[in-house]
Amino acid sequence: MTWTRRRWIAAVGMLFGGAAAAAAAAAAAAVAKDAPERCSLELKNLHTGEVLKVSFDRDAGPDAAAIAKLQHLLRDYRVDEEHPMDPALYGLLCDLARDAGHPARYEVISGYRSPRTNKKLHDAGHAVAEHSQHMEGRAIDVRLVGCELVRLRDAALAAKRGGVGFYPSSNFVHVDTGRVRTWTGR
Repeated sequence: MTWTRRRWIAAVGMLFGGAAAAAAAAAAAAVAKDAPERCSLELKNLHTGEVLKVSFDRDAGPDAAAIAKLQHLLRDYRVDEEHPMDPALYGLLCDLARDAGHPARYEVISGYRSPRTNKKLHDAGHAVAEHSQHMEGRAIDVRLVGCELVRLRDAALAAKRGGVGFYPSSNFVHVDTGRVRTWTGR
């Protein structure tokens, strides 16, 4: 093969063009790596039928408007009482869904529980802790749509970010942002 001026120019162009494309791809990957992770969370309150979808920067958490909507959805529906919820719960739910390999679409059995409701349930013999994290806005009982309950429990246990209660007969997993501990209920 004879290297003419035209072939030399074409070869050099391909070399620099390939290097430029590789540099552009590396720059795009660096930007994507530094871009904040987005979380899309969908919660359905099984007692009220309300559904809420929110998206937020995973590290920053939901904005004030989304937090107000989440707090309302997770209220104690029995007495229509709201309470601030620990924002770390929302990030935890996103992470558990990701780790379980499912979109973050949850059915909520219980969010905030007022002290009055908690006492009433406890006195009636329901398996609720006397000093429940639900009363502090630090706990939620959920099912992850499309995910086996055991898989959600295992993801929560592996996360080691709070309490994990497994309730196979009642078909939900309790997660909270309190101290790390685990138990099995009905």
